[in-house]
Amino acid sequence: MVRARENWEKLVRATLKREQQRNAGQGHARVPSGIAGAVPPSLAQTTNIDLILQAADEIQSEDPNVARILCEQAYSMAQNLDPNSDGRGVLQFKTGLLAIIKQKLAKKDGVRIDRNRDVENLWKFYQHYKQRHRVDDIQREEQRLQESGTFSSTLGELKLKSSEMKKIIATLRALVEVLEALSKDADPNGVGGLIMEELRKMKKSSVTLSGELTPYNIIPLEAPSLTNPIRIFPEVKAAISAIRYTDQFPRLPAGYRVSGQRDADMFDLLEFVFGFQKDNVRNQRENIVLMIANKQSQLGIPAETDPKIDEKTINEVFLKALDNYIRWCRYLRIRLAWNSLEAINRDRKLILVSLYFLIWGEAANVRFLPECICYIFHHMAKKLDAILDHLEAESAYGSATFLEKIICPIYTILEAEAQENNNGKAAHSAWRNYDDFNEYFWSPACFELGWPMRTESPFLQKPKKSKRTGKSSFVEHRTFFHLYRSFHRLWIFLALMFQALTIIAFNHGHINLSTFKTILSIGPSFVIMNFVKSCLDVLLTFGAYTTARGMAVSRLVMRFFWGGLTSVFVTYLYLKVLQERNNSSDNSLYFRIYLLVLGVYAGLRLFLALLLKFPACHSLSEMSDQSFFQFFKWIYQERYYVGRGLYERMGDYCRYVAFWLVVLACKFTFAYFLQIRPLVKPTNIIIHLPSLTYSWHDLISKNNNNVLTVVSLWAPVVAIYVMDIHIWYTVMSAIVGGVIGARARLGEIRSIEMVHKRFESFPGAFVKNLVSPQIKRIPFSGQSTQDSQDMNKAYAAMFAPFWNEIIKSLREEDFISNREMDLLSIPSNAGSLRLVQWPLFLLSSKILLAIDLALDCEDTQTDLWNRICRDEYMAYAVKECYYSVEKILYSLVDNEGRLWVDRIFREINNSIVQGSLVITLSLKKLPVVLSRLTALTGLLIRNDPELAKGATKALDDLYDVVTHELVSSDLRENLDTWNIVARARNEERLFSSIVWPNDPEIKELVKRLHLLLTVKDAAANVPKNLEARRRLEFFTNSLFMDMPSAKPVSEMLPFSVFTPYYSETVLYSSSELQKENEDGISILFYLQKIFPDEWENFLERIGRGASTGDAELQESSSDSLELRFWASYRGQTLARTVRGMMYYRRALMLQSFLESRSLGVDNFSQNNFITSQDFESSRESRAQADLKFTYVVSCQIYGQQKQRKAPEAADIALLLQRNEALRVAFIHVDESTTDANTSRVFYSKLVKADINGKDQEIYSIKLPGDPKLGEGKPENQNHAIIFTRGDAVQTIDMNQDNYLEEAMKMRNLLEEFHANHGLRPPSILGVREHVFTGSVSSLAWFMSNQETSFVTLAQRVLANPLKVRMHYGHPDVFDRIFHITRGGISKASRVINISEDIYAGFNSTLRLGNITHHEYIQVGKGRDVGLNQIALFEGKVAGGNGEQVLSRDIYRLGQLFDFFRMLSFYFTTVGYYVCTMMTVLTVYIFLYGRAYLAFSGLDESVSEEAKLQGNTALDAALNAQFLVQIGVFTAVPMIMGFILELGLLKAVFSFITMQLQLCSVFFTFSLGTRTHYFGRTILHGGAKYRATGRGFVVRHIKFAENYRLYSRSHFVKALEVALLLIVYIAYGYAEGGAVTYILVTFSSWFLVISWLFAPYIFNPSGFEWQKTVEDFDDWTSWLLYKGGVGVKGDNSWESWWDEEQMHIQTLRGRILETILSARFFLFQYGIVYKLHLTGNNTSLGIYGFSWVVLVGIVLIFKIFTYSPRKSADLQLVLRFSQGVASIGFVAAVCIVVAFTSLSIPDLFASILAFIPTGWGILSLAITWRKIVWSLGLWDSVREFARMYDAGMGVIIFAPIAFLSWFPFISTFQSRLLFNQAFSRGLEISIILAGNKANVEV
Repeated sequence: MVRARENWEKLVRATLKREQQRNAGQGHARVPSGIAGAVPPSLAQTTNIDLILQAADEIQSEDPNVARILCEQAYSMAQNLDPNSDGRGVLQFKTGLLAIIKQKLAKKDGVRIDRNRDVENLWKFYQHYKQRHRVDDIQREEQRLQESGTFSSTLGELKLKSSEMKKIIATLRALVEVLEALSKDADPNGVGGLIMEELRKMKKSSVTLSGELTPYNIIPLEAPSLTNPIRIFPEVKAAISAIRYTDQFPRLPAGYRVSGQRDADMFDLLEFVFGFQKDNVRNQRENIVLMIANKQSQLGIPAETDPKIDEKTINEVFLKALDNYIRWCRYLRIRLAWNSLEAINRDRKLILVSLYFLIWGEAANVRFLPECICYIFHHMAKKLDAILDHLEAESAYGSATFLEKIICPIYTILEAEAQENNNGKAAHSAWRNYDDFNEYFWSPACFELGWPMRTESPFLQKPKKSKRTGKSSFVEHRTFFHLYRSFHRLWIFLALMFQALTIIAFNHGHINLSTFKTILSIGPSFVIMNFVKSCLDVLLTFGAYTTARGMAVSRLVMRFFWGGLTSVFVTYLYLKVLQERNNSSDNSLYFRIYLLVLGVYAGLRLFLALLLKFPACHSLSEMSDQSFFQFFKWIYQERYYVGRGLYERMGDYCRYVAFWLVVLACKFTFAYFLQIRPLVKPTNIIIHLPSLTYSWHDLISKNNNNVLTVVSLWAPVVAIYVMDIHIWYTVMSAIVGGVIGARARLGEIRSIEMVHKRFESFPGAFVKNLVSPQIKRIPFSGQSTQDSQDMNKAYAAMFAPFWNEIIKSLREEDFISNREMDLLSIPSNAGSLRLVQWPLFLLSSKILLAIDLALDCEDTQTDLWNRICRDEYMAYAVKECYYSVEKILYSLVDNEGRLWVDRIFREINNSIVQGSLVITLSLKKLPVVLSRLTALTGLLIRNDPELAKGATKALDDLYDVVTHELVSSDLRENLDTWNIVARARNEERLFSSIVWPNDPEIKELVKRLHLLLTVKDAAANVPKNLEARRRLEFFTNSLFMDMPSAKPVSEMLPFSVFTPYYSETVLYSSSELQKENEDGISILFYLQKIFPDEWENFLERIGRGASTGDAELQESSSDSLELRFWASYRGQTLARTVRGMMYYRRALMLQSFLESRSLGVDNFSQNNFITSQDFESSRESRAQADLKFTYVVSCQIYGQQKQRKAPEAADIALLLQRNEALRVAFIHVDESTTDANTSRVFYSKLVKADINGKDQEIYSIKLPGDPKLGEGKPENQNHAIIFTRGDAVQTIDMNQDNYLEEAMKMRNLLEEFHANHGLRPPSILGVREHVFTGSVSSLAWFMSNQETSFVTLAQRVLANPLKVRMHYGHPDVFDRIFHITRGGISKASRVINISEDIYAGFNSTLRLGNITHHEYIQVGKGRDVGLNQIALFEGKVAGGNGEQVLSRDIYRLGQLFDFFRMLSFYFTTVGYYVCTMMTVLTVYIFLYGRAYLAFSGLDESVSEEAKLQGNTALDAALNAQFLVQIGVFTAVPMIMGFILELGLLKAVFSFITMQLQLCSVFFTFSLGTRTHYFGRTILHGGAKYRATGRGFVVRHIKFAENYRLYSRSHFVKALEVALLLIVYIAYGYAEGGAVTYILVTFSSWFLVISWLFAPYIFNPSGFEWQKTVEDFDDWTSWLLYKGGVGVKGDNSWESWWDEEQMHIQTLRGRILETILSARFFLFQYGIVYKLHLTGNNTSLGIYGFSWVVLVGIVLIFKIFTYSPRKSADLQLVLRFSQGVASIGFVAAVCIVVAFTSLSIPDLFASILAFIPTGWGILSLAITWRKIVWSLGLWDSVREFARMYDAGMGVIIFAPIAFLSWFPFISTFQSRLLFNQAFSRGLEISIILAGNKANVEV
């Protein structure tokens, strides 16, 4: 124990030393040092030990003895609280604290300590500390401010900063607590009495020190704060008074204690009555106060002396918050909890809203069940209504809390059902998800639950094996049939159109009565396909019949029988019509009946469709209450709680209908003329061909009109027909998106040159859109609004502070240098200069150019000025220079000097007026004057009055040049003034008394004039940095786009930003930055080379030279920290996201500061000029920004990270310290309980940084259990969303970024919620993204371009005209109240909601929201940059789409949208992946069809007979497939985006560059990724979150790693296609020979090569010989390594192979796999009949004999691979047998070749036959693993599988190894991969080689 204590003391001392060193140079808030930062949570929660220790640390240097007293008291408190040290970390803490105390005692040098005098010493120190820091003055000032109702930002004369004041108060609070503890043993007549008196005095005071340290989030409601003026805002005052307790409420019990220093309010009543948690009440109290206050300010209600909340405000909050509850009651036709809106007063409304939010705030996972919350609220509101009528308040549940009584029972059943999903592996039909529970409350049957809820209810019944509660109304069975069921109208439409077009084509385009009768066959097709849909409804609802509503089941049954009867009847009628036609009789009775039936049926359906889907008719259908009509309406379309009224206004409807009519017209024209009609003649010929000779044993087609031949001809065309509508949609959307973008003025400013040219118009545009009316009302000194120049100057003055802050932020981010910042900054324009002063980058070198023009001038003044005015900025520069010189000279001199200046400029002005300037002045002398002026300003800018003599000399020189050289001799002689001036000059008093410039305006003029005269190089390339250029271009362009006008900050909508975080990188550590990969490349080195200009700017910012090494930076703690942030801001880190989002607060502070709102009254002060100086230190601006903006980062496992001292926890704490408005929410797991029967307790917590930089807990809300029942991210969002505030919430992922200039437009964006965007107000505002990772590599560039086109052009079209934009996990802004009352901002059911974000869009649309898209504002976004990262991401998204196919949301939207909107929805969600899969399937369909023709021998005979005139259709199909495959149609929107935003030439150049960098290979490869994961998910499940990693990818990926990732998704499929192509070339017939073969199969070979080699083409150093050798060794060792328990797939082929089979779980999956595997047996069946050995024999016995041969080969293989482990005696026999077998096998083959017709090609053909057969057998063995295992064959199967993988690996590896021999291949690959980096000066070849020495040289 002694040794352990010594070690602990050493550790403590080391920690202290390290902390002191780290804190010495940090420029941010100080972190808790030493032992204060290590207080265990179990102690910190109930005591202030950490504050006491922090105070001890504060006063250690001042009074070590007092510090020792505090430490000893802290130890006593810890000992009393946990005497046995049972808590986590308590023993270590106590030991460490004891060591600290011993250290303090040791420093006394043996002097005896009298602990009896401790209390006296402490009291003296306390008194001294109070006096020194003037604490009594602070209290009196605060008392005065509270009483006056106003607030001073400087606090009178105290001028104390908030942080300093809080530290003083924290120390005093600690001293008081220790004094109180020690005073118990002190003399009551002495020090003890004084202490008690002091304590009594503090408690009597209405304002206490504790109020300053009471934890609060935004508004200090529990106690007044001296440093936060937010409570002084009139709207906040009014809101606080609105929730106060009134006489109308029942009395609270006498013993009820109100927490904090506040009056009782309605929340206290609700807490007492219903047992809500205190922190939930505190949280929602602030939420409601903010909600009311902000709503009041939005309405623009003027403030009064005693502000009150307006009735309109209360009504708006009430109706918005309870809108879903009101709709729910109406749907269920039940009475609301109140009689009528008019019958309840404002207090009742407020208390009902408060009750709803208290329920919601404590509901935990039940928040995903919005109608369940409505049910709970309904009953609790009724209970509350009864209680409010009593005089005395009484508890509703006795001693039970709301959590225990209401939430826990529901949570328990949610948890039990979640456990049934077997970690996502169980079928969706086997357990109830969140939606099933919620939909229980969509039926009046939910009231059978009773209140309080009956535990024996089926709803709350836990699942059991024998008995379980069924699903609600929808069952997510895993099948592709969901695609047909959800979108049956699309498939029926396509089928009927294909049928009609085919009939017309086969009738040669003639439409007569006979053709018309044939076309009418679509009638039976239609009713039969509808009946199929009804059958699917019946089948796929299995699993919900026991719990589904009776009406829903009745509807299914009725539709089923109705569909069956109509199918039989219509089909019978049509058959009779055909009989009539065949009989050629004139009687057409059945035809007429058929037409009548068809017409009535079609008319009825059309009528119902119009009534339910057509906007103009929808309101009519809603009004009709006729039961007969309602019955048909119900039969036609099922009625849900959601999805009622999914229609748009007529104008929007017509737009998207017109869009689709054009698309469909193009699609069907193409289909008819290029797909269907060309196949008619060949089909007719093939059907009527005589009996053909088959070269195999045909089983189907011999006597069936060659049906399989026809199928093989038509199948690829039909496949393309099904998917090519997506091609036409893509083209059309690109055109429409381009037109809309152009109309929105996107891309008008697309270069820095255009920024220069149009800069003059920016201030006006900025003021129009981004400046609130309050700033516009500020007058400017002596300026008339009538004068346009004065107006321009006013605009420039308003624009300047904003523009300069933008430039400052670019400098802080190191995108520009100090010089560039000076050039880009705009003067304040607030001075008396009579013109607009523009930034120097516009005017640089203009003076010098103007002088050159003047020197060359031989014409009149007018001609010279016209030449200058050709460049408007040159004219501005000349004017500014002239006026500035006059003003500066006039301010410098007096008396005769001022007379000289005045006379000179008067004469020059007269000359200008008279047009004689070129005569008055000698323009040739201007350069000399310029040099003298430059010398003068050079002295003045140094701001040193001691240089006055030098300035006098400079003025003298200037005087000489001007007087004797510049002005003409005539002028000199005619001026009497010269004599006076000359006399003063001779007497040396002309410039003797210079007035050194002290006025800020003159100082600014001098500095600017000096730069104007000295900056010689043109600033056309300012800024140089491409990112800075892009940002300025987009921002300035956006100023001219349509956006709502900005409201004052006080009247804007409040909003929150919400970021979920798990365990990603927060901040790169120094070690991570320095750590080198296998190529010798560190992250820091990589960043220095890829961002060289930003690195130089960083070094300049921190005051380091350009040659500073990394080691030097590490020596300084502050520089090291800055370096970490610099690197982290260039990665995809949380630090980058937090910095970007906190720009919102900075922008609001700036805007609020410039609006200068006066506290106490709702008006704006009238400043004479605008300045942004010190806006960040303005407390009013900070408070106003906090009132409108909240940032919550939900760091799910932050608590666990802190416990295990993870670096991420320290980094998050650092972010909290640097950002005072940042809040971190996390889940705390309390494991401190010692009771074995008690499970862990979970809390949802919110923290911020306190004054000491330590986490301060604001709220801690107990949860019913582990919140992670479903998917991690939405559950993480859900637990923390209760801490968000405002009317809107922006969802931000932790790989996003933001910019200050974009943050300034947030006010405008939020106003879109009030704009007209259709029938309904917006519920989600879509925001444009910029993908910032595009410059890393060519792959990153492809991904960036693809993503950019999606988040801009694609979503632009989705929002308008198509009206089907959803939420895609991008930075969308949600209507917060709308969504939190309807289930949240995502869905969380396990697996089915894996793509949780898009379900927010589905939910919003179904609940009658409106989703828009806006492109005048953008947010940064990071994307995956390596092929493996991209593949994992696309796999995740494709898997998520596979799950969406099964979901109820897709089904309901597919059914409830009108037909055209349904088309838009389908092709932009799951339809995209279906079409992608069809693209790949087309290749298979085509090649298997060709293989069939080749094997059967029909291709040659059919070609000879029919001349295959269907080649046109085949070519059209294959060309369309190929164009989709290589990503051409993916690129169409991309190219349109390029043209729109970059210009035509850049767009063409970019597209060509992408092609040269093999983007087609990448897109083809991505096609395979999406197809594999989408198809597998629907077939077998297995969709999951795939961590892609967000690092910088420059490392080489090993061959084995690529093989593991892509083997089954790409390699196997590619080799199958290759096998089919080889079969086609070997046995097929092509009339045109090789040329025809190449043309037909080129796209397929391209696909094979792309799928096999793309991972290695895009792999850094993929063709470097040394790496290739290492990869081969690694791959072989992995292949041969035996698996076992605990061995991962990364290390062993066997373990990986087992993992690859895990997706096959169900019997249905096994059957499907068996069916799919049957295709591999075609090869052997076809090839054996093609051997020379078999001749023309087509007997089935030959095929049977081939299996005998195969079995023999397998047995020989087993003999070779068999190795007995036990007996050594068998070894010799075995080796002898193997030798005999090998000799026998070779001999047998030779004999057969020699004595039979078997040829050498036959041997290779046999291998070609047996390889796919073997793979088929392997697939079947894996599918039926248990059976194979029971037969004892599993080991053999595994060995065969290993052999196959080895073979595939060799096939892929061989070309790579061959190409690696040539060094230039590797160089070419580097150029290909990193071309973007090359264009930015990155020497990637040196980087990959790790040759740093060369780079440094």
